[in-house]
Amino acid sequence: MKLKTRLLITFLAIFALPLVLTAAAFSMIGSMIVKEVQNTYSMESIDSAALMNASEEYDAEIHEMLSDIENQIATDPARFEDAAYLEQLNQQANEISSFILVRKNKDIYYVQNEQMVRNLYHRLPEYGIDAPESDAGYYYNDLRKLVQKTDFTFQDGDPGSIFLITGVHTLISKPLLRDMMIAIVLILLFTSLMLTAWIQRGVFEPIKELNVAMQQIAEGNLSYSLQSKNDDEIGTLYKNYEDMRLRLKESIEEKIAAEKKNKELVSNISHDLKTPITAIKGYMEGIMDGVADTPEKMDKYLRTVYNKANDMDRLINELTIYSGIDSNRIPYHFHKIEVSEYFNDCIEEIGLDMESRGIELNYSNLLDEKTVVIADPEQLKRVINNIVSNSVKYMDKKQGVIDIRILDEIDSVRIEIEDNGKGIAAKDLGNIFERFYRTDASRNSSQGGSGIGLSIVKKIIEDHGGYIWATSKEGEGTCLHFVLRKYVEMEK
Repeated sequence: MKLKTRLLITFLAIFALPLVLTAAAFSMIGSMIVKEVQNTYSMESIDSAALMNASEEYDAEIHEMLSDIENQIATDPARFEDAAYLEQLNQQANEISSFILVRKNKDIYYVQNEQMVRNLYHRLPEYGIDAPESDAGYYYNDLRKLVQKTDFTFQDGDPGSIFLITGVHTLISKPLLRDMMIAIVLILLFTSLMLTAWIQRGVFEPIKELNVAMQQIAEGNLSYSLQSKNDDEIGTLYKNYEDMRLRLKESIEEKIAAEKKNKELVSNISHDLKTPITAIKGYMEGIMDGVADTPEKMDKYLRTVYNKANDMDRLINELTIYSGIDSNRIPYHFHKIEVSEYFNDCIEEIGLDMESRGIELNYSNLLDEKTVVIADPEQLKRVINNIVSNSVKYMDKKQGVIDIRILDEIDSVRIEIEDNGKGIAAKDLGNIFERFYRTDASRNSSQGGSGIGLSIVKKIIEDHGGYIWATSKEGEGTCLHFVLRKYVEMEK
């Protein structure tokens, strides 16, 4: 339930619930008092309305009844000797919390219950004596009775008086006021406790649970989950907490994985740098000790040192590029490049290195000589060098062969670099462009690698608006394919 709805219900409950309960309590207590009055004064027709009517209303009704009695005396006083009429008149008086008493001479001629007038009868005014104040009647404070008297003469000439006696204590009942005050206090206490429990269960307990969950987060426990089926503010708060928890957990897991990969990278780079450095030191010591005592040996030693220095340079370049991948800060300088001319220069440069390694390099170009692409020459050269270096690294044949083909695909240029190395297993083929992924998990000195070369290649090609994929067959070799869009001059 939403907090706005909860507050509205709370407001209505504070306003309406005590009102309804008070009315119910008043009705119940009033009924009890009415029943007590009926039992005490034998008034059958009195009801709870007598407890709520104002004294002015009673005064008007009493005077109206007195007026009817006086009119009856003036027209037919003999009716006051009729017991049935007096019973009817008494019932009418009961409706206004009163009763009648008829006196003949000094004796009671009619009263419904003599016990009701036991303490009052001897104090009633004599025949012919008027009230101290006109129409005010006689009020007996100790008995809380208001008495109205009208005199008349019986048919036999005896003096008679009819008294209309009203119990004033029924108009303002102290027991009623006392019981109602107690009832109102109990009602307010019940309402407060009920609303407090409801708000505590619906608001404070969920907030307490959320506080515990946040403490768990602060202590590093990212597995403490909170679930809520409610579609309200508390439910939304739980959902936001759960989203935050999952994101923090994911972020920390990614951070841990990245730290692990960075440690692995440092280990790999250290291993890969150590290998060429050791080789360079060994060959340079051979030269210094005079082992390379012929021009052929000297040339071989120098070429080896040169190749190992190139390996070190490549590793350092990979580290430089790697540091810019996540922040998208790889520096690009795009230019129009004539593909044929560019690859002719690349092949010439790569060919010298392949020749020194004893690897056969084949090149074919099926493009039109004027075909142009938009690319960064340096970064595109890095792509080619990384792919070729990978081919050399995993070459397992005595006579290594690398084929580079440039193909025309209408609006694109496809470059294929294929080798006859040991190939890649089908289960590994889909992962070779992931950072730090290496198919030779065991690492040996002859086949090292940082595991970021092909991920750098993929990043550069995609930043050029192209795409790259690989095909391979174990034992036969691997072919890397990447595609770049041609540049077409807009017609003026």
